[in-house]
Amino acid sequence: MFSTRDFSIPRMFRLLAMTLVGLFGGVSVGLPGELAAAEADPAEHAASASPEDIQYFEARIRPLLFKRCYGCHSSQAKTVHGGLRLDTAAGLRKGGDSGPLFVAGDAAASRMIQAVNYPPTGLQMPPTGKLPAEEIAELTRWIERGAPLPVDNTAAEDTSSGPMDVRRGRSFWSFQPVKQIPPPEVRQSDWPRRRIDRFLLAGMERQGLAPAPQVDRETLIRRVTFDLTGLPPTSGEVDAFLNDSAPDAYELLVERLLASPHYGERWGRHWLDHARYTDVTASWVETRGQAWLYRDWVVRALNEDVPYDQFVKRQIATDLMPETGPEDIPALGFFGLSPVYWKELKLDPEIIKGVVAEEWEERIDAFSRTFLGLTVACARCHDHKFDPVTMQDYYAIAGVFASSRMSDRYPLPETQAAEITKARAEVARLEAQIQKLSKKKKAKTTGGDEATPAAADSDPQQQIAALKEQIEQIRKATPLYDTPVAMALDEASLYVLPNGPDGTKLEYKPGEPRDLPVFIRGNPSNPGKVVSRRFLEVLSPETPEPFTRGSGRLDLAEALFKEGAPLAARVIVNRVWAQHFGKGIVDTPSDFGTQGSPPSHPELLDDLAARFIEAGWSLKWLHREIVLSATYQQSSRHDAAKIAADPNNRWLARMNRRRLDVEAWRDAMLFVSGELDPQIGGPAVELTASNNVRRTLYGKVARRELNDMLRIYDFPDPSGHSPAREPTTTPLQQLFVLNSPFVQDRAASLAKRLRGDGEADPEAQIRHAYRLLFARAATGREVEIGRRFLSAPEDAAAKNGAPFSVSRWTDYAQALLGSNEFLFVD
Repeated sequence: MFSTRDFSIPRMFRLLAMTLVGLFGGVSVGLPGELAAAEADPAEHAASASPEDIQYFEARIRPLLFKRCYGCHSSQAKTVHGGLRLDTAAGLRKGGDSGPLFVAGDAAASRMIQAVNYPPTGLQMPPTGKLPAEEIAELTRWIERGAPLPVDNTAAEDTSSGPMDVRRGRSFWSFQPVKQIPPPEVRQSDWPRRRIDRFLLAGMERQGLAPAPQVDRETLIRRVTFDLTGLPPTSGEVDAFLNDSAPDAYELLVERLLASPHYGERWGRHWLDHARYTDVTASWVETRGQAWLYRDWVVRALNEDVPYDQFVKRQIATDLMPETGPEDIPALGFFGLSPVYWKELKLDPEIIKGVVAEEWEERIDAFSRTFLGLTVACARCHDHKFDPVTMQDYYAIAGVFASSRMSDRYPLPETQAAEITKARAEVARLEAQIQKLSKKKKAKTTGGDEATPAAADSDPQQQIAALKEQIEQIRKATPLYDTPVAMALDEASLYVLPNGPDGTKLEYKPGEPRDLPVFIRGNPSNPGKVVSRRFLEVLSPETPEPFTRGSGRLDLAEALFKEGAPLAARVIVNRVWAQHFGKGIVDTPSDFGTQGSPPSHPELLDDLAARFIEAGWSLKWLHREIVLSATYQQSSRHDAAKIAADPNNRWLARMNRRRLDVEAWRDAMLFVSGELDPQIGGPAVELTASNNVRRTLYGKVARRELNDMLRIYDFPDPSGHSPAREPTTTPLQQLFVLNSPFVQDRAASLAKRLRGDGEADPEAQIRHAYRLLFARAATGREVEIGRRFLSAPEDAAAKNGAPFSVSRWTDYAQALLGSNEFLFVD
């Protein structure tokens, strides 16, 4: 019923780290766990919390405390009971008169969890009654997650501090207009290739750093090919680039890669992380929609270089845009694929209202973090504690989603769609009759009827045949009858109404938009003043105008690229930058608010965002600006002095070495083994299928049960927006390389390819392997190691009766596929 966040492998390791900090940070190991938690340095505790952890606390835990505890344990209380304040981070860390509230990472040992579970003897909180199970579970998850808390800011956390000053909030850097900024003067004036280089070089020179040498051409073609297509270059492409001495050889290579259909596949996958894409929705979702239509639309739009503003607008409101056609209906999958929570209609309406409010919150979170880099969902129960976003802002946006319904829609003109809908309804009616007749026939056959079976069955059998013939005629007479349906949106407001003394019914009112009231403390059963649907006040020059066209989705999309254009441009420029360099100019790609990281190069970000808008919001233009720069073409080789001076490479005086994500790694294995199916688009295929040799983009993603390979290799949780992937290194990954049938099968195919590509000489085959996998020539030592391994005596006990030399080649190929050089891009 409620959204949850599973603890994946990466989160388990973070949890372990946070637990150790909570237990031992700032005290000797010999102290008891609760005392350690109480005396740990608060600043150290805050520093250990990631932006994702803080977002979790603000979205899930603070509203719960506000709702259940602030009456007795906050500045609002007439008397602060038990000396315990829960409205400040310092109060939460300190605890009350009875001692610390929690042991970070150990819910069972935490006094808070013991109290809310209402023990037979001892403290029971809250005194008005035991919390619902899901709220206890949320508090337990928070503590098991390490009890993350924001940096102490008493003024910001004081709930009695009065209304939010939005006017003053507009002065924050990310809310300012963008403008082109003259590049700074630099000493090494012959180094820059593009405008961005001068901003970056100026930063290096201020820090006493100098750029790294230009990377060799073999590494450069492998780097840019993976970045733009997610695939390695072929041996022929590497040779052609090395032999092309024209001054524009690299520019032509970049243009070829941007024109490749694989470009859209690569960058489409990046986008799907933000869109929480899934092929398999919850079992209770009633839909015939095909999620892959949205995925394929994203790929196609990126390949066509649809301007980013149009790319986003179509995902919010293409059905309301006269300039777009029905072929863009799948774009609405950004919200049409949103998580849907179970609604038990036998429960009281007040409970179901809470579930529906959770869904609206999820939509707002995905919208604001993806397009604006703001955590607007934190303002559901109170004004945002850190950013100039009010509860009125939250419910103004929520009204847009309350006036929109998830629905199945054909990517066809309305008249054709209506014909298919009518035909399918008739077919469904006929199929129901067939099912009824089939049951009747079965009952006659097994019911002991004295008539002969043929006589008894004649009428139902003939009727079934006639009905099947009718169905076939309808299908043939209806053009495009089998057109797949997209998971989209339409204009209809949802109301949760009583149905009898205890039950609930959901009523949609098509074409009737609704404004929502502010829910006091986030509780839909406690409505306040109604708020008109509108855009965020902080991004509007004056009081924002109400949305008046239908649900307001089109108004919202247009405001995003009018009033919100500077921030929207900064956010997407930063996202693209992060994918190319391994980190963004802003380290928190989905939080450009006051709790996010400040930009490392603010003038560069503004200049690039302004020029991106001037270039028509073209993403391919943005890629060119980045990959053609001298900064991008630097070597990533180890430099001890630079690492000592700038360990995090904030000033980009060298290129970052990056690990391939799971999709590119799997695809590369299929590519070098000669098995990759290059087909673009279509329904998803199970990744575990032995015959699935398509790109990982087309592997089936299930929201509740991720494929093991995806989960082990840091694939994001598709139940929510993912700002960026968090790479981990775990023993499970190494075991996968050694024991996975997928890797072993790819190794066998690669060995067969190396032995059958026309080179009979083992040394030539080894050199071919290095060119194929690593886009470079093998060294003499590498050739010698391979030759010695492959020329070992044959084993009389050959595996499966195969010659030992074949087994040796397979083992050798698996070692190459499992190497760091194959997994990383320099």
